[in-house]
Amino acid sequence: MGSEKTLVIGMFGFGVVGEGLYKVLKQTPSLKASIKKVCIKNTSKKRNAPASLFTSEKNDLLFDPEINVIVEVINDSVAGYEIVTTALKNGKDVVSASKKMLSEHLPELIELQHTTGRSLLYEASACASIPVIRNLEEYYDNDLLHSIKAIVNGSTNFILTKMFEEKLNFKEALLLAQQLGFAETDPTLDIEGYDAANKWVLLLAHSYGIITTIDKMLFNGITQINELDAKVAQSRNQSIKLVAQAKKLQNGTVASFLLPQFVDHADQLYFVKNEYNGVVIESGFADKQFFYGKGAGSFPTASAVLSDIAALRYGYRYEYKKLKQQVPSTLSDDFHLRIYISFEDLANIPKEEFTSIEEWHSGNERSYLIGTIPFKSLLHKDWWKTNNTSLVLMPDNIIENTALTELKKMSLSLAGLTV
Repeated sequence: MGSEKTLVIGMFGFGVVGEGLYKVLKQTPSLKASIKKVCIKNTSKKRNAPASLFTSEKNDLLFDPEINVIVEVINDSVAGYEIVTTALKNGKDVVSASKKMLSEHLPELIELQHTTGRSLLYEASACASIPVIRNLEEYYDNDLLHSIKAIVNGSTNFILTKMFEEKLNFKEALLLAQQLGFAETDPTLDIEGYDAANKWVLLLAHSYGIITTIDKMLFNGITQINELDAKVAQSRNQSIKLVAQAKKLQNGTVASFLLPQFVDHADQLYFVKNEYNGVVIESGFADKQFFYGKGAGSFPTASAVLSDIAALRYGYRYEYKKLKQQVPSTLSDDFHLRIYISFEDLANIPKEEFTSIEEWHSGNERSYLIGTIPFKSLLHKDWWKTNNTSLVLMPDNIIENTALTELKKMSLSLAGLTV
């Protein structure tokens, strides 16, 4: 860590986050950081900043020797990757908020930081205003990190909150989220879970030193959640949240997934509502810690970018210590999950995949069951995403194989199930 240096910033993007950062920097003169140039696509658009600040020529920023920090807050992950890699190769530090770009290229970007000796910081890419990445990186040792559970997407959390508190159906809640600016005009990335999955790739790397990609991950969004699911949750004094979860198993491997989940009234995540995000970290000696804050929006995201810029004054960089451990953590696919499934037609449910079924409710339009199923029966299979089927995890959802024998003794025999 060197002494404090003056930062001259070149910024890509002047949307919600970029403009927020511009305003915030003007209010924090003590930071010794100023924006020299902003690169945007359309220079003729009227903006709340002097016209001289803007250019549409990326090389005005990337090859300016005065600019020592590039801030990348654009939506295009292909262009974002080119900007970030060029900047690092040109000896500039980088701050990015582009979770899709980062999650798709994490191994290359870690290697590039190593070879160039520059920093790439991205606190703003997951949970916006919550300082979770740096805490995981610096504070929680891999061996002591028992589990991490997180609500990382504000749009889906807003929609689910409205479904529960105002009894809206999914479509009504989505429309409201769009009207208030919490969901995009094309909400696919949010509601189908892609945005949360990209963020989870980053959090998994800093939690356990595991590098993965979303195509290898068990994840889903919230498009299948319906009124019956909400009623079942309320009858149990629970709500439904889209939760990313990782837990260290007894054999040292890590279970990880991102799915809708019933959340108990006693769980900290139960109280994370609307566009807020929440992270619960359980560690060896510290029990549970709960981080809570706004997961989207101009100033919350800009505040995370700002904290990364401030850290660069002292030459801070991620060391990725957990990636370099002698025995790196690995993801497991050898455990079971307790799940709730609601459906219209039993013929679409592969009953033979379940290890046990503990509850069964038949209804006129929809029925549901609760049971235990091998993780592998869901990973890379999509029977549970089709035919108007809805899957929600139970609160105590991970069952390790050692616990299965006990469960089998207690469970109903599948063969004896009558419909």
